[in-house]
Amino acid sequence: MTTTSYPYSRQANLAAQIVAALVGGLILYFGSVFAWTVGYQLMYAGRIFPGVSVAGVDLSGLSPADASMKLSENLSFPYTGTVALREGDRVWLATPAELGMVFDASASAQAAYRLGRSGGLRSALSDQWNARRHGMAVEAAVIFDEHVAYAYLQRLAAEIDRPMIEASLSVQGTDVIAQPGQIGRALNVDATLVAVSAQLQTFRDGEVTLVVDEQMPQLLDVTPQAEIARQILSAPLRLTLPDAVEGSPGPWVYDVSTVANMLVIERVQDGESAQVQVALDPQALREALLGIATQVDREPENARFIFNDDTRQLELIQPSLIGRVVDVQASIEAINQGILQGVHEFPVQLVYATPEVGDTATTESIGVRELVSVQTSYFYGSSAERIQNIQTAAAAFHGLLIAPGETFSMGEVLGDISLDNGYAEALIIYGGRTIKGVGGGVCQVSTTLFRTVFFGGYPVAERHSHAYRVYYYEQNPDGSNNPNLAGLDATVYFPLVDFKFTNDTPYWLLMETYVDAGGRKLTWKFYSTSDGRTVDWQTTGPTNTVSPPKPLYQESDELKKNQIRQVDWSAEGADVVVERTVLRGGEVLFQDTFQTHYEPWQAVCEFGPGTEDPEKLAKRKNLCRR
Repeated sequence: MTTTSYPYSRQANLAAQIVAALVGGLILYFGSVFAWTVGYQLMYAGRIFPGVSVAGVDLSGLSPADASMKLSENLSFPYTGTVALREGDRVWLATPAELGMVFDASASAQAAYRLGRSGGLRSALSDQWNARRHGMAVEAAVIFDEHVAYAYLQRLAAEIDRPMIEASLSVQGTDVIAQPGQIGRALNVDATLVAVSAQLQTFRDGEVTLVVDEQMPQLLDVTPQAEIARQILSAPLRLTLPDAVEGSPGPWVYDVSTVANMLVIERVQDGESAQVQVALDPQALREALLGIATQVDREPENARFIFNDDTRQLELIQPSLIGRVVDVQASIEAINQGILQGVHEFPVQLVYATPEVGDTATTESIGVRELVSVQTSYFYGSSAERIQNIQTAAAAFHGLLIAPGETFSMGEVLGDISLDNGYAEALIIYGGRTIKGVGGGVCQVSTTLFRTVFFGGYPVAERHSHAYRVYYYEQNPDGSNNPNLAGLDATVYFPLVDFKFTNDTPYWLLMETYVDAGGRKLTWKFYSTSDGRTVDWQTTGPTNTVSPPKPLYQESDELKKNQIRQVDWSAEGADVVVERTVLRGGEVLFQDTFQTHYEPWQAVCEFGPGTEDPEKLAKRKNLCRR
C-alpha cells in the first residue's frame, strides 16, 4: 500500500542534525572558555592578575613578594611627600611620616594579590576581567598613628594658641590706664586630625587648612570709656549753691586727686554682651553731699514780729526764711549725667520749703490780737557775764511764733550754748557743784518762760527744777526774797534737759522778750487771742526745810596767800508743791501739779596757799555764811 510519510521523515532528520550541531557548538564554546579560565588561573597562580595597581604602581604578574619590593622602591611618599599646614599667612611643611603616616608595602601587595581571588567565583572572574580590560587600583595599606600627628599638632598649637583677654580700664593715681582686649585663638586638634588623615589617604602632596577656634571677648575696646575718664580727671569738681549770696556757704572744690578716688569703672553685663561704665562713686558723692548738707540745710523760719500795743498791729522785725534741703540723690544723678558731657561745675540740687508765716502776716491772719500773758523775773547781784548770757538767750525768742497745737522746745531754739554763739563763762550748776561754765544765767530765761506759760494757762510738757534753791529766782522787784516763787523755776541743759510747753489754742502765739540790764529784770510777753482761760494756783511754799551743811574751805593755787573767794553759796533744802487749775467759763480745762525737791547746798570758799585761819578771814569779808 502506498504511504505519504517520507517528506516528514526527512524534515525530522534535518532538525535533529541542526540541534546536534548547536549542542556540539555550545559544548565546544564552553569547553574553550573553561579551558581558557583554567589556563588563566594556572598561568597567574601565585601572581597578581594583570591590570592591578596600588597608588599608581602597576603590579601585573608580580608575586606578592616582588610586588612588595616594587612598592617599597616606588612609593616613598611618607618620607618624600609634603603636606602644607596653613593658618592664615603662616604655613608649616611636614612629611607624611612626621604626621604619623606609615606605608605597609607587604599588606598593600597582599591586597593586590587578593583582587580577583575573593568574593565568590563570579565576583572573582568579574574582577579579573575588569582588571585586564580597564585596570583596577587597590587602596594602599597605610597606618596612620594619630598619637604622632596629635603631638605634632600640639607643637603647632603652642605657636598658634593665645588666650582670650577682656579689655580693661583702671586708674592709677590720676592716670587712666586702658588695656585693649584680645581675641582668643585655639587650634582645634581633633578637627584638624580628620583633615590631615584625609589628605594622607590621597598619597599626594597637598595642603591642609588648620582648624582654629576663636573666642571673642565681651570687651574688646575701651578707648571711648578711657577718654571719658580722662575728661572727668581733666579738671577739679566744683559744687556750688544755686542761690548763693555774699556769706553763703560754698563753693566746694574737689581736686583731681580726690575726684580720681571717687571714680568708679564698672563692668555691666547685658545678656551675652558687656560694657564698661565710667562714673563717680555714688557713695563717695553721697558722703560729700551730706557734708555739704550740714552747711546748707536749714529749716524754714517764720517771719518774726512784735505786737505794737498802740496800733494793735504786727510789725516785722525779721523776714521769713525759706527752708532748703540738699537733694542728695538728685544731685548725684545730675553730677554723673553732666560729668560724662565734660561738665565740671554743678549747682547742688535743693528742695525748698516755704515757711508757714510770711512777711505779710497780719493780726487777723494768724490770730495775734492781744497780750495774753506776761511775767517778769529779777536778777539782782548778777555778774556782767551772767547778764550777757541772759541777753543772748532771751534774744533767741524775741518775735518768735508758735503754731496752734505745737509743742514748743526751748532747747531746740537755744541750740549750741557756746562762746562762738555769744555766750560768756558764768556760774552754772554741774555735778553737784556751782562752777564756772559757759552759759550761766540761761536758766533765768527758762524760769521766766516757765512762769509766763504757767500763768498763761498753757500745758507744760516737760519741766525740770534746779538741784537747789537759787536766790535769783525768788526775788521781788525790790530784790527781797519771795519764798512763794520757790518751785516756779525751770532749768535747761539741752539735749539732756529741756523745757517744753504746748500751744493748745487755735491761734498763733507770739513771744516777746525784753531784758533791762540796768534794772536787772527780764520780761516775757505772750501775744495771741484770748480764749477766756484763767489760772488758779496755790503753793505750799518751802516745806521740810533742811539747813545747809557747814561751809567748805579748800585751797586753790589760783589765789595768793590770805586771798579768799566764795565759789558756792549755801541754800536750805526744801520740798515745794505747786498746784494749778486752768479754767474757762467756770469749767476746768485741766489741772497739774509741780513737785520740787531742793537739796541743801553747801557754801564753798577757796583760799590761797599759806593762808592762816581761812574761816576767820571769810567772816571778816562776810563770805561763806550759812
